Amino acid sequence: MHRSGAAMAWNVFRFCTALRGLGSVMILLVLAVVGVTYYALVLCNYGPALLAATGALDALAALAVLLLFHFLLVMLLWSYFSVVFTDPGGVPPNWRSDVDEERGETAPLSTSNFNSFMNSQQSIDLSDTGSPRIRYCRKCNQLKPPRCHHCSVCGRCVLKMDHHCVWVVNCVGALNYKFFLLFLFYTFLETALVTLSLLPHFIAFFSDVEIPGTPGALATTFLTFVLNLAFTLSVLGFMIMHVSLVSANTTTIEAYEKKTTPFWKYDLGRRRNFAQVFGYNKWYWFIPAYSEEDLRIIPALQGLDYPVRSDFDGQGL
Repeated sequence: MHRSGAAMAWNVFRFCTALRGLGSVMILLVLAVVGVTYYALVLCNYGPALLAATGALDALAALAVLLLFHFLLVMLLWSYFSVVFTDPGGVPPNWRSDVDEERGETAPLSTSNFNSFMNSQQSIDLSDTGSPRIRYCRKCNQLKPPRCHHCSVCGRCVLKMDHHCVWVVNCVGALNYKFFLLFLFYTFLETALVTLSLLPHFIAFFSDVEIPGTPGALATTFLTFVLNLAFTLSVLGFMIMHVSLVSANTTTIEAYEKKTTPFWKYDLGRRRNFAQVFGYNKWYWFIPAYSEEDLRIIPALQGLDYPVRSDFDGQGL
């Protein structure tokens, strides 16, 4: 891929290296935000409102908010820790490509071409859009599968790497990308629910109505509303970006690196692009797991083999 010297000098994905020392502190921060939100919504507001409700409608409304909040909280935490504890995918030992990446699946890479490259000692670290027929990482001293990139934070090559996320203290790659998207999805729903639920209480702060509760509870409610509103807006923008990436079957890194051309060899159409991340089984779309059938019939979920467009001729990407 051809880029200017200025673009080569600044790589936005290296920003995360400055946050390497945060480590598990970010996990504690996430849990702290969840804890404050739980305290404000459940213990300070809707829990007491349910117990003190004098009418069936008020009790039903409070119960609905509490049930939906707890359901979304479970799904959020399940998705979050699935991202945290799931290895995004590394290159298997002694992996080698049997396909010429330049010409696609129809051009097997001959043993002579493979040996010629290894004997040449031309260790080049390039993206999928480069011209060499074999991709090699100088930092890991190993061959790189398609769509694989080296993470300077983790210090290894990651299969279909999207980015290194400091919030989950892990790389987001082939094996946990779906879990990351679900984490965004449930975080958006959860924070939007909290924001709407606490909006009347927030408005009451600026009215002449007397608000029940201790000053600490009122301050916590105010802080929780502001935090959740900020997370709702920021996560919404991030989620919209990743929806567009999934629909085009690309990653954040690939979108940054690939040439400005409408042709992308991994773009198989929206339905198949979606299946490359979420699978075909609809019962598993909204949980951080895959069915055995999807894992068997969709090699891309394993992070090593990716089908290309049928009209790919090796001339464009």
